[in-house]
Amino acid sequence: MKKHLTAIIRREDDGFVSLCPELDIASQGDTIETARENLREALELFFECASREEVEQSLGGDVFVTWVDVAVA
Repeated sequence: MKKHLTAIIRREDDGFVSLCPELDIASQGDTIETARENLREALELFFECASREEVEQSLGGDVFVTWVDVAVA
């Protein structure tokens, strides 16, 4: 079975941090591709080790990724 999850990747210092907001799992890497691959591996480990209840509880809520405009002084 495959799951379609969100990966948010942003530059941080000399590397990149990747986050899956649905499960609040993060990883990092020297490149965008490495950060994404490391996140995929971390997610696979979670699914391998977590109980069915933990997976269902973690995936229970919706996650919405959107933009917000704010005034900056």
